[in-house]
Amino acid sequence: MRIQSLQHSTYQHLYHIVWWTKYRYEWLKPYVIKELHLAFEKICKKYPTLTIITWNADKNHLHLQLEIPPNISVSDAVQALKSLSSGHLQKKFKFIREMYLEKDGIWSVGYFSSTIWMNEEIIKKYIEDQWKLDYPQEQTRFGFS
Repeated sequence: MRIQSLQHSTYQHLYHIVWWTKYRYEWLKPYVIKELHLAFEKICKKYPTLTIITWNADKNHLHLQLEIPPNISVSDAVQALKSLSSGHLQKKFKFIREMYLEKDGIWSVGYFSSTIWMNEEIIKKYIEDQWKLDYPQEQTRFGFS
């Protein structure tokens, strides 16, 4: 995983995001997924600090691995991806427009997110061993050994 920088911060924020088609309709066909890929490329050009590492779709949902900088909330990033891709696909495909006629968007309201890095035990050990790593001669600071 790469470490990124902004003007006043350095970060490594990776997320696993999942969202569904509205009503779980199964319209994510290969030709729609191809167009969705183009939509995501346009969105990432508009928001250059938002990076889609990888993504894949099934018939009614998609999974994304995203790199989101600390100055953009996860919900704002997901909202941008969902709303802009929704508009793109509705313009491109009449059947999608008609399927959700008079509805607000083509994606379900919610989403799933989780952070990606190391597992909990690795992080815990890393934090506990910080003093030992920085000062190997003095391993008893603050009563820790």
